Amino acid sequence: MAINDVLQAQRLFMDSLLAKPNVVGVAVGLKNSVGEPAVVVLVERKVPAAALASAEAVPKEVDGIKTDVVEVGYLRAYDSPRDRFRPEIPSGVSIGHYKITAGTLGTIVTDRTTGEKLILSNNHVLANSNNALVGDPILQPGTADGGQNPADMVARLERLVTLRYVDDPDLPPTPTPTPTPTPGTPGSCTVVNGVVSVINAAAALVGSHQRVTSTSVVTPTQPQAVGPVDAVAQTPTNEVDCAVAKPIDPTKFTGDILGIGQVHGTKPAALGMAVRKSGRTTGFTTGTITLLNATVNVAYGSRTARFTGQIISTPMSQGGDSGSLLVDAASNVAVGLLFAGSDQSTIFNPIDAVLSALQINL
Repeated sequence: MAINDVLQAQRLFMDSLLAKPNVVGVAVGLKNSVGEPAVVVLVERKVPAAALASAEAVPKEVDGIKTDVVEVGYLRAYDSPRDRFRPEIPSGVSIGHYKITAGTLGTIVTDRTTGEKLILSNNHVLANSNNALVGDPILQPGTADGGQNPADMVARLERLVTLRYVDDPDLPPTPTPTPTPTPGTPGSCTVVNGVVSVINAAAALVGSHQRVTSTSVVTPTQPQAVGPVDAVAQTPTNEVDCAVAKPIDPTKFTGDILGIGQVHGTKPAALGMAVRKSGRTTGFTTGTITLLNATVNVAYGSRTARFTGQIISTPMSQGGDSGSLLVDAASNVAVGLLFAGSDQSTIFNPIDAVLSALQINL
């Protein structure tokens, strides 16, 4: 059958098909059962034929051309992740400390002690790379996207895990993980944009050595909590770049991530895992986990912080996507928290390390 015949039938019956309840579109495609060209009727949701009046049903054929019915859901124009969202604020959108440009609202979590709803993102997004004080305003959208303080203040910084830089004073080796900062401990913040040197144990086996740039926006200063230290090099190291903020009105935050929906539970990353994220700059993107247990040097302005135990994926981010939640594409379960990357790769903190460090639940 000639495709022109199908296109002609589509044109002739377009209006009558669109007039039927539940129909949201008409297209040309292949009928699932036979694989031949057909007029495809798009419906918000499929309804059993027995529940439809004869006038509401899609005919089997139009002008001798077979039809097919495909469920596509409720079609709507997507908002830009950089927009100001009110009255409801989803995750995956622009947010940031009032002194930075903008990052991404990763997801909504709960405090393990109080059960309060909190906003999760990076230290350098919510706490200006250590250069912030608990209680500082958090804006949605971030200042780079037009956010104004106090008009767009939606939360206040609650707590952070302090970033340690390689030029911080040497500390004695310690086997213990980064201690969770207590609520009320002052912190600070900045813009992350520089070179990330990937020194991965797995990559080293194949002689890999990458230089990547961070995908955030912010600046650094004084240390707050002592992180783990490389027992050999005596270099201060980090496991996470994360912070939480307390919403002014928790009911405004839906917990849905744009393009992804609700995420529940966590799982470890695995090599070859298909993943996705939704961020302020690039929106919904997909990728594949390529490296595990990475040690990387990340530039925070003029300073460098070393991270251990990190996840690396194919490129799926740009500046401003920092704070995005990484999700397993197969199960919609959280895997990591995006904090750095380049044109060649994206880097994530393992999500369970983030939750443990901040004493929060997803």
